[in-house]
Amino acid sequence: MLWRISDLIGYSVQATDGGIGAVSDFLIDDRAWDVRWAVIDTGAWLPGRKVLLPPTAFGDGDPERRAFPVDLTREGVENSPPLDADRPVSRQVEADLYGHYGWAPYWGGAHGMPAYYTPAAGAAGAVPPVATPVPLQGEADPAAPRPPGTAAAENREGDPHLRSANEVTGYYVQATDGDVGHIEDLVVEAGSWKTRYLLVDTRNWWPGRLVLIAPDWASDVSWAERKVLVDVSREKVKGSPEYDATKPIDRGYEARLHSYYDARPYWGGM
Repeated sequence: MLWRISDLIGYSVQATDGGIGAVSDFLIDDRAWDVRWAVIDTGAWLPGRKVLLPPTAFGDGDPERRAFPVDLTREGVENSPPLDADRPVSRQVEADLYGHYGWAPYWGGAHGMPAYYTPAAGAAGAVPPVATPVPLQGEADPAAPRPPGTAAAENREGDPHLRSANEVTGYYVQATDGDVGHIEDLVVEAGSWKTRYLLVDTRNWWPGRLVLIAPDWASDVSWAERKVLVDVSREKVKGSPEYDATKPIDRGYEARLHSYYDARPYWGGM
């Protein structure tokens, strides 16, 4: 199942013993376009506070109630490491959060899936011991002390690979021969939380048309210039299978889209 990420903003997050807030943003890893974190505004429950949860910890979303269940208690969330909303999220902050909940971190190959947490442990306000987080290849151990003045210490200040979904919306998309439009939305896959498509609004070039382009087809991304580059012509984009925003994206449409761009489908086969 594919979701437009803007449709998920405002979903409530329901712990086992009550609501903890609503989704206000998502943080995306720009190396693979995976959704790493959901930013939860706790509202009147914990005024002025936001918390991070990996969306892979969510249960099945309920479109009618606009809610995600999560196998946590409110106490467990309240006791989670504090988040400074005015500072970027560092790898150390991520490691602390995974350690608090007893989950295996995504950089250890577990995709952030809960590994050890149980509601009983959360109810007691404690978590069982967890394995030391495993860093990415060539990356410093996130749990190890950082000496001042080093690149590793600077990494504590913020992970430059985490991007706000709210910020990425609006980035321009440029073909080999000119602009084709801007990112209107991101389309993510339920369960894996991978960004499968950029929803591009072509209104300034081709009024009334939305097109889907997979981030895997991008040749480069200039985060400084807020621009995504694709290695196809504007005419190629214009001739792509028409996207109807009023209908769910089905596998038949995806197959036609991938075939048109001569791209291997992410679901396997050709």
